[in-house]
Amino acid sequence: MAAYCSARSLPVFVWIHGGGFTGGYSFDPLFDGSEFARDGVVCVTIAYRLGVFGFLDVSPLLGESYAGSANLALTDVMEALRWVQANIASFGGDPKRVTVGGESAGAKITDLLMGVPEAEPLFQQMISESGGAERIWPLPRAQEIAHDFGRQWTKDRRELVTLRNAPAREIIDAQAAFVEESAVHFPLRAEIDGSLIKRSPLESIRSGSTRTKRLLLGTNLDESAFFLGPDPKTDPTPRDLGNLTVEQFRTIEQRYQQIYPAMTDGMRRIRSVTAEEYWIPSLRVAEAHVEGGGTAFVYRLDYTERRGRFAGLAFHSEDLRFVWDHLPTTATDEDRQFVRTMHEAWVSFLKGQAPQVAGMPMWPEYSKKRRPTMVFNRTNHVEDTPQAQEFDAWDGLLTR
Repeated sequence: MAAYCSARSLPVFVWIHGGGFTGGYSFDPLFDGSEFARDGVVCVTIAYRLGVFGFLDVSPLLGESYAGSANLALTDVMEALRWVQANIASFGGDPKRVTVGGESAGAKITDLLMGVPEAEPLFQQMISESGGAERIWPLPRAQEIAHDFGRQWTKDRRELVTLRNAPAREIIDAQAAFVEESAVHFPLRAEIDGSLIKRSPLESIRSGSTRTKRLLLGTNLDESAFFLGPDPKTDPTPRDLGNLTVEQFRTIEQRYQQIYPAMTDGMRRIRSVTAEEYWIPSLRVAEAHVEGGGTAFVYRLDYTERRGRFAGLAFHSEDLRFVWDHLPTTATDEDRQFVRTMHEAWVSFLKGQAPQVAGMPMWPEYSKKRRPTMVFNRTNHVEDTPQAQEFDAWDGLLTR
């Protein structure tokens, strides 16, 4: 879907939806790009294969002709970007001013693409909201996951070969059972296949794969409240952790107790899982990008709900309604002012400027030493080395 602007050579925003690699859709009304078009940006929302259709290497089950099939979602996105390069001028867009971005799974795909050499000429800027480049398996692990799915498929005495022609509904049902029974959080992931992706995306980014590009990246302060609940009473399980084992996570929990002795157990759980799933993986991307010679602008969303289940929390996906300028009819004047602030910062970035926040001096570029971060809240401010003790606690647990 492209939101059309009549003028020529406008910047282009290609949006990748989220959904945990198994859900979501490009035509969600939230991603109606009319507000971006109003502000001089051509907006394109794209789809990609989900679940086992886009993130499962079925070559161990069906043969070598299926090698690399865990990266089909990435190749779908790249094909959409090639379409943009070939056709977006017809919609008023400039193929030399393309920003690719997304939220959650869409942000993680964006971050993975930063380390894919074939994707390099397809975009000039990136936006990553609650992402990270860690959602990828080494090839041997991806093939183990494939065998796990194969065992799920054959439980009902089906032959593996029937996967080739099975109705999509049957495969999706098997996928749901597989994900539900898996001890691994997010078992369906892209893979380092030796072809499209030859090494860790972070290694490629650190080596300069995006050195000429600009990145706008950030997370929300209390992301995991959306999944764990606003006051989780029990410790996280393997189903909550995408990057650490429970044993590794116990180590980090002990550190959080030392860092935040006055914080409730529930809030420590929210904060630590937020870091494990989104905050630290995202900052690792920013660090690698800057180290490789790129320019990054980093934010944190602290703006909280006033009412409802997530009152007092800046939860996962809260940023979307602000970035896309889509507020409910119950929005307050304060909400409306805030949406203008955040949406306009994104628009200025999309147009090739440093992101501009009304009433604030220039948003500083990110550096590993200072870690300047734009904190979006009822009073916006730039903070150097935010959550410093918490950030340092992750050394050795999530790769830099």
